Amino acid sequence: MKKSLPALASSVLALSLATSAMAEEKRYIVTFKDGKEETVRSLVKENGGRKALELNRHNAMAAHLPAEAVMALRRNPNIAFIEEDIKRYALSQETPYGIPMVQADQLTDLQAGNRTVCIIDSGYDLAHEDLSGNAVNGTNDPEGTGNWYEDQSGHGTHVAGTIAAMNNDSGVVGVLPSSNINLHIVKVFGADGWAYSSSLIAAAEVCAENGANVINMSLGGDRPNFFERRGFDSLNKRGILSVAAAGNDGNTRHSYPASYSSVVSVAAIDSNKQIAGFSQQTNQVELAGPGVQVLSSIPTGSGQAASLEVSGVEVEAAAMTGTPIATISGALESCGTAESACISAAGKICLIQRGNISFAEKVLNCEAGGGIGAVIYNNEPGLLFGTHGGVETHIPSVGISDADGAALLTQLGASATIETEAMDYAYFNGTSMATPHVAGVAALVWSHFPSCSNSEIRAALWATAEDLGESGRDNAYGYGLVQAKAAYNYLQANGCAGSI
Repeated sequence: MKKSLPALASSVLALSLATSAMAEEKRYIVTFKDGKEETVRSLVKENGGRKALELNRHNAMAAHLPAEAVMALRRNPNIAFIEEDIKRYALSQETPYGIPMVQADQLTDLQAGNRTVCIIDSGYDLAHEDLSGNAVNGTNDPEGTGNWYEDQSGHGTHVAGTIAAMNNDSGVVGVLPSSNINLHIVKVFGADGWAYSSSLIAAAEVCAENGANVINMSLGGDRPNFFERRGFDSLNKRGILSVAAAGNDGNTRHSYPASYSSVVSVAAIDSNKQIAGFSQQTNQVELAGPGVQVLSSIPTGSGQAASLEVSGVEVEAAAMTGTPIATISGALESCGTAESACISAAGKICLIQRGNISFAEKVLNCEAGGGIGAVIYNNEPGLLFGTHGGVETHIPSVGISDADGAALLTQLGASATIETEAMDYAYFNGTSMATPHVAGVAALVWSHFPSCSNSEIRAALWATAEDLGESGRDNAYGYGLVQAKAAYNYLQANGCAGSI
């Protein structure tokens, strides 16, 4: 938070004394008993305090107090309680690691209104602060999946944020953040998260009817379909670039529609540009994009963020997906891997090691022993991001790293506080998350060269991808990590036909 410069004091001594006095003071919320407002106001003044704000409806006031005044006031029978008045700051905007990794921040998208990206997915949270101002419309699926501008699963909203989260001083930014790109949303997934191949082709045709240049499909299945293949071949011949997820099974099987030759198949890499363990590796993989711990938008209020403090020291923590929203404090108690009820955890916070059973089972076993919160530490390097998998739990739970878990094992009995809160953003993993990076870059580059064909844009992305893994194209990374500025430079130098 930017602070204003202090006014010039009449002397250096006066300024020094004022600064010293302010340094010793903190701002507190003083809550008093009914009818004791005037008494407490006088007590605050007598003890060297300065009133900052009246909170009469709450029987309270905010005041700047020296440390000795706090001690004196806490002993006064007219005061219910005193606590520090915690600072709150304007939330800043964050650039997810994938945006600079694909060079999207090196190209302007102010001219992107000449392109349309169609997102076939689970919908779009039109009320979201990072999406509401976009040039967006959509189509409801005729099979009853609901309104295109609502999203029951969050998947489509997360994909849309990676493509087009707005540059608006909050949340995140997407590949195309200026709100100029045209978006068309076709909702094929309801809360159950699946659709048919015929529905997919019908949706793709709706995209075409609404002027789509690029279609994003963060979806797939393990069997091909002749009708579906023929449909995407037709779209390709009509100048539309279709982009789909390579699949999340971590094997060498093909996934469709990504593995049709008329569709760009996208693999997932992490922030170190290493192939994700879940990313399928096939001879159809063409390009790679960031797909591990990708931060993006989700339906408003549907996510969770967490903080963990132990003995007054903050420990990096991630909310378990599905955890209740709460703030609790208690002593740390080791529960091992919590494969049965942790009977020593009554009224305490369970410290649990990852492994052997699900996260939800561990939290329920903490509950069964009377635990009020759960901290699960990783059994491999790195912060633990976990999910309850739809299982209902009733106490807040967070994940932490293996190193922090080992450190907390030496602090058993220490006071810990877990706080979980609702959020509008979340980290997702998957080739589904890599796909919108590639679709967004394709639209971004194409918007600078609108006379190029879909095949020429596709070839430029191949030619300029950052080669990863084995030299040249390989089944894990394809041609490599998609690069927006490199593709722009290539087309600028060689024209749509590229180099010979």
